[in-house]
Amino acid sequence: MLEIAIISAHPAMFAGFLAESIVARAAARGLCEVKLVDLRGFGEGRWRRIDDRPYGGGPGMLMMCGPWFAAVESLGRDGAAPARIIMTSPAGRRFTQRDAEELSAEKRLVFMCGHYEGFDARIVTLATDVFSVGDFVMTGGELAAAAMTDAVVRLLPGAIGGGQAAVSSESFSRGAALEAPQFTRPPEFRGMKVPDVLLSGDHARIEAWKASASRSATARTRPDLLKERPSPGD
Repeated sequence: MLEIAIISAHPAMFAGFLAESIVARAAARGLCEVKLVDLRGFGEGRWRRIDDRPYGGGPGMLMMCGPWFAAVESLGRDGAAPARIIMTSPAGRRFTQRDAEELSAEKRLVFMCGHYEGFDARIVTLATDVFSVGDFVMTGGELAAAAMTDAVVRLLPGAIGGGQAAVSSESFSRGAALEAPQFTRPPEFRGMKVPDVLLSGDHARIEAWKASASRSATARTRPDLLKERPSPGD
């Protein structure tokens, strides 16, 4: 079972996500366990403070070291498998499907959700990984942590219908390529027809069409992925 802890100053943001999603079904099946940790429980002083003004001036407030070190260290357990500790930050490396696959093989994950102007730089020493979900800035790391949690949990065997075959053919799962377009009934809708080859029953032709359509979709909308594809023999 994959154990996930999410440390956040706003844990209530995860209520709907954990109650309604694939993550909830995976937890019900005993595939994972998700624990929410309220950072404010480790805040300092009477008011449980977790942020302060940055040295040297500048806008906003920074998250303080003390609460974060206390929160992460509270999750340590004798005999427990070492955890991958993931900090969410727009300055981190881009989170990819490869990372989701790697993390899904772990036993314990801890997500650190940033907020305000960001983390005191010393807090990064707690993290084994610093990930960004894109080249943009959000008000906090909660949505990023939720996205990464979903990407990881859905890869656990038994988490989604169709088994491993359902995830092995998705976008980014077979090299740097997007998934081919998919269709279901009816075969024609408002003049838009399902490609004849998908109705043919010829599995070899269908697979060839999917490969071609995958390349075309990737070249059209994500040509950057084609540049990232490793050369034969790499």
